[in-house]
Amino acid sequence: MDRDYFQCVVWIKFLLFFFLESDDTGNRLRFQLELEFVQCLANPNYLNFLAQRGYFKDKAFVNYLKYLLYWKEPDYAKYLKYPQCLHMLELLQYEHFRKELVNAQCAKFIDEQQILHWQHYSRKRMRLQQALAEQQQQNNTSVK
Repeated sequence: MDRDYFQCVVWIKFLLFFFLESDDTGNRLRFQLELEFVQCLANPNYLNFLAQRGYFKDKAFVNYLKYLLYWKEPDYAKYLKYPQCLHMLELLQYEHFRKELVNAQCAKFIDEQQILHWQHYSRKRMRLQQALAEQQQQNNTSVK
């Protein structure tokens, strides 16, 4: 997709965020916008895009990232499809990390590490599920 498109989407979301009314419809829309934006933070290429455009140098944007930490609370985190975004949100609180994201190699490294984690996690989870199924089968057999 075009980088200008992403920049436009970011600005539209921020404008909507600041001009939403405080009624239920506005709160629902605000929740959806923030949920979508927080989950975008799981994408290292998007973080690289934001860094290259200077968003992480903007104090208001950095303060907004700090505000978004409320997504770590269980009442909000349960809505996330990409929980790794919370780790990225935490890392974005550090200036050094934000500065490093300007480098495309940094984003590539993070992307590769995420893929390795998912591959390892999938295999490990499968082994745990198989062990649990075997244990349940043994328990069912011993009860009879």
